[in-house]
Amino acid sequence: MARIASRSIQTNPEVVARVAAIIDAVRTEGDDALIRYTKQFDGVDLSRAEIRIDPALIRETAARANARTVEAFRGAIENVRAFHELQRENTWEIRTDNNVVLGQRILPVDSAGLYVPGGTAAYPSSVIMNVIPARVAGVPRILITTPPGTLERVPEIAAVLCELGIEEVYRIGGAQAIAALAYGTETIPRVAKIAGPGNVYVALAKKLVYGSVGIDSIAGPTEIVILADESADPEYIAADMLAQAEHDEAASAILITSVEALAREVVEQIERQLDSLERRDIARASIKQYGAIIVVESVEQGCELVNKLAPEHLELMTTENDSAAAAIENAGAIFFGPWSSEPVGDYFAGPNHVLPTLGTSRFSSPLGVYDFVKRQSIIRYTREALAANRGHIAAMAEAEGLTGHARAILLRKTQAE
Repeated sequence: MARIASRSIQTNPEVVARVAAIIDAVRTEGDDALIRYTKQFDGVDLSRAEIRIDPALIRETAARANARTVEAFRGAIENVRAFHELQRENTWEIRTDNNVVLGQRILPVDSAGLYVPGGTAAYPSSVIMNVIPARVAGVPRILITTPPGTLERVPEIAAVLCELGIEEVYRIGGAQAIAALAYGTETIPRVAKIAGPGNVYVALAKKLVYGSVGIDSIAGPTEIVILADESADPEYIAADMLAQAEHDEAASAILITSVEALAREVVEQIERQLDSLERRDIARASIKQYGAIIVVESVEQGCELVNKLAPEHLELMTTENDSAAAAIENAGAIFFGPWSSEPVGDYFAGPNHVLPTLGTSRFSSPLGVYDFVKRQSIIRYTREALAANRGHIAAMAEAEGLTGHARAILLRKTQAE
């Protein structure tokens, strides 16, 4: 458990310094730094004109995508959009005494830069989960950065971009892409908000640029906790643990159960199912390092442990899932029963699969429309309202030693009279 709890974003000083140097170079040198780092890290020679991908090329690449897969993604897009439409917040106003108007305006950020990883983590589903909340929020400019060759290797990403109406895509990856989005270059515009998954360099870059730009989160390795009793099927549990473990050697899959016999059966099922996975080496390393099966005295005790772990994903496979869920305060997403396997949420159900990791569900939420909006407070006082309250306001200002604040109010008293 100590090893599992110690999982975190890499903070090796050398790595941090390397990322900081990349950010500084992009901020000062712009496109020249992007071109240099793309050659260094991706082995690709880019001209300045090639940094942005021609929209016609995106459409051409999308045409090579598997038609059956694209149809599946269309269904997912429909579900994810419908769910996120329900997250819309409305501007509101109230009128109080003396015709005072107070309110809150909801406005989208003016731009969002979404990062799409290359390599083994180039997932079209992540594009859907990042673009749709921004689109529903009304963000007027949504752009994508991704390492060179991502669309060519995974044409389904190009197809999803076309389905979502995204045409502004740049072939830049890594920390340099995050720096470009945060500070802007001659080709890539500065944005208001950055979102999207990435490797340790991307995560650290987001952490370092935060404050100059908004970010979604600093995501760590994925994780699942399954809380189960005697009603659960060990084959299902093992499959769901391995589904998480195949993501990453640093992924964590944990079973908490009140039934020792079930724990033994799950161990047997994991061994039985592992060898049939294409990514079995990754899954095996993940289970060995960060997998666990914990036997507790009761489901209630299991709920207490879940709240301490604060997992990204929580599956409930008990006879009393509703009462168990009522005791859970810390979890990014809760999956109820044997038919709500975690991949249902990863791909198709509708709620966002970008969830808080590394115990941050204690204070964080899934990615949503609310991540791409701003709230403005509205205060519209009348002369009568100020006259009625000026004494209170001035007294509070004077108590805090801010006589200029008090004078600003009391001057208006003279003018009103």
